[in-house]
Amino acid sequence: MGDEIDRLEEGLLEDEDEILLYSASFQQAEDDFIKLKTTEWILYSLLLILAWGFGLLMLLYLPVRRYILRQTIRSRKLYVTPNAIVYKVTKPVLFPCFGVLEKEKHMLLACVADVVIEQGYLQSRYGVSSIRIENVGVRRPPSDDVQIEGITNPQAFRKVVLRCLLSMRSQALGDVGSSRTLQSPTSNVSELAILQKLEEVGNSLKRVQSLIEERQPKTCDCKD
Repeated sequence: MGDEIDRLEEGLLEDEDEILLYSASFQQAEDDFIKLKTTEWILYSLLLILAWGFGLLMLLYLPVRRYILRQTIRSRKLYVTPNAIVYKVTKPVLFPCFGVLEKEKHMLLACVADVVIEQGYLQSRYGVSSIRIENVGVRRPPSDDVQIEGITNPQAFRKVVLRCLLSMRSQALGDVGSSRTLQSPTSNVSELAILQKLEEVGNSLKRVQSLIEERQPKTCDCKD
């Protein structure tokens, strides 16, 4: 289901010229990101050495792991257009000699609920942050939110996205208000016509009542 939605979003945006409102950077956080992921890998390896001994192989694989991480973060592209958030990344497979995996994701701004900035304990130690792009709950499950780690200045990215969302929603409210304004003169005229009719009916009833009172014979009290 998620892949079908992604293809639909990409199809809706194929014919649009990509006007970049903001382009995120990952270069400044590259070294800190590599250090963070290396520390996490070593910690997992030590735990697995104590448990099953498999962690020794993970430690031997560490140089390859660092190469994959560096190539991945260098290939990342994240930018905002007037209608969407676009994320592209090229990631080497488990053994880089077998090629790479390319991923391109288009997220319509109208379907974005919020951009959350997250930072765990180890992330704060290395000055690395991650962002989580939340989708509208009715459209996707929370597990389908997009999470990207290692972005430089995530506050600026969030500010741009929220500003775009505010502009889109203000424009939508303005369109609704203008449509109501266009309809209001007609409704006011109809209400005035109804009030005039009611007033005419009331005046007619008063005249009929006065005529009936005039035609009634006057009674007098006769005394012997």
